[in-house]
Amino acid sequence: MSHAVRSAPVTRQRIIAAVLHIIGQGGVAAVTNRRIAKEAGVSLGSVTYHFSSQHELLRQSLLHFVREETRRFTELADACQQEGIDIEGAAELAGQVAGGTAFDSEHIAPFELYVEAGRDARLREAAAEAFAAYDRLAAQILGGLGVPDAERLAATTVALVMGLQLRRLATGSPAEDLVDALLLLARGALPTT
Repeated sequence: MSHAVRSAPVTRQRIIAAVLHIIGQGGVAAVTNRRIAKEAGVSLGSVTYHFSSQHELLRQSLLHFVREETRRFTELADACQQEGIDIEGAAELAGQVAGGTAFDSEHIAPFELYVEAGRDARLREAAAEAFAAYDRLAAQILGGLGVPDAERLAATTVALVMGLQLRRLATGSPAEDLVDALLLLARGALPTT
């Protein structure tokens, strides 16, 4: 196998990381092939070789971020299920994760991309795929906690988390707000005894 073939995935990852960094710093409008090449430390030709269009760059960057976040949160959800964590413990853990998430350029970029999907119908499919992944994960976590009708509540839970994270980003509000909101939602979904 040639060096070029072996290095292609690494180059793609460097380009995607550069795109997320650029978007997080300056928004989608700041993304240019020259800036990507400079940020990623690759040739200008590598950017156009690996990604046929700006749209494809944005789409793949969004999907990459979501895949990584989903993988990380799935591992966390699996660990919680193995430890038999209850709803209060899960909400507290979500608050710790949210509080520990720095709003660096990589974590700001998806918000920019979701807004861009509102303007660019070509990105909506990727955004829908991203939210579907978050919904599946939320349903898995809620179901594991014994919340009835977890699949129906998944999208609401994701919207709550995303909205509160956006609020934290914009205002600096504390992660404890997320814990309180998740507990309110989960307790409201549990059957009364």
